[in-house]
Amino acid sequence: MKIALYGRPFSDDCKINITGLFQTLEDNKVELFIYNPFLDFLKSNTGISPAIAGTFETHEDIPRDVEFMFSIGGDGTFLKTVSIIRDYGIPIAGINIGRLGFLANITLENMISSIKSIFKGHYSIENRSLIKLDLSDGVLSGFSYALNEVSIQKRYSSMITIHTYLNDVLLNSYWADGLIISTPTGSTAYSLSVGGPIVTPDSDNFIISPLAPHNLTVRPVIVPDNKIIRLKTDSRDSSFILSIDSRAEIFDSNLEIIIRRADFTVKTVRIEGNTFYDNLRHKLMWGLDRRN
Repeated sequence: MKIALYGRPFSDDCKINITGLFQTLEDNKVELFIYNPFLDFLKSNTGISPAIAGTFETHEDIPRDVEFMFSIGGDGTFLKTVSIIRDYGIPIAGINIGRLGFLANITLENMISSIKSIFKGHYSIENRSLIKLDLSDGVLSGFSYALNEVSIQKRYSSMITIHTYLNDVLLNSYWADGLIISTPTGSTAYSLSVGGPIVTPDSDNFIISPLAPHNLTVRPVIVPDNKIIRLKTDSRDSSFILSIDSRAEIFDSNLEIIIRRADFTVKTVRIEGNTFYDNLRHKLMWGLDRRN
C-alpha cells in the first residue's frame, strides 16, 4: 500500500503518538511518501527518522497511485492538504493534533486503532463538494477552489455593499462587513460563527451568510449548489479582502466574482463507528450538562 503524509510541526507531547504512527506504517509494509518540510522538521526537531519511499512538496510530486493521504494537524492543515491533492481523488484521513477538528476527526488517542481500521477496510468514503472561484478580471494565485468557504470582507472601517445574484437574478444587496459563501463542509466553520445553519456534508447546497449586516432582518440563506453565484462590491474604499479557506488576497472593488460548484469532489475517510452526528455532539458539546 502506498500512503502520502502531509503534516506541520507539533509539540513534544505528541512525539510518542507520532512515533507510534510511523512504526505502525512500517509494520504494515507501507510505502510512505512524506511532505519534505515535515520530514525536515521530524529529523531536526524530534529525532524521528521514518522509513520512506520518497518525498513531495507540490501537487505534481505525488504519485498518482497513492491510496491514501494522511493529514497530521488541525483543520487548517487538512485544508492545505486539499490544495495539494486537488483533483487526484486520493482519500484524505485527518489526524487531529490541533483543537476542534471537524475535518481532522481522528484523535491522537484513537490514531493507531483508526489506521488499523483503514488497513482492514473498516471505513467509508465521503465525497465533499468544493467551491470553484473565477474572477471577471485577472486570476487568483494558487488553488482557486475552497472546501470550506469563500468570503468577502471590508478592508477598512466602512461597510461594503455586496450585490449578490443567483443565475443572474438578484438575491440581495448586502450592506455589511462582508459575506460568506459556504459549502456544507464549511457550515461548521466560519459560517457557523456568524449564525449560519449546520448542513450535513452530503447536502447539495451553498450557504450565504452576511457578516454584521446593517439590516438586522437579513439572515443566512441556503441555496442549491447548481446555481451560479455572482458577486459585485461597492465601497467607499477601493479594495476588499477575498478569502478562500485559509488564504486571502486583496482585490479592487470593481472586480466581479463568480462562484460555482467544482466539477470534482474531495474524498475524506470516515472510520466505522464515528459518524458526522457523533462529531457534532462531541465537538459542540451537545447534551452536556455541567451539573451532572
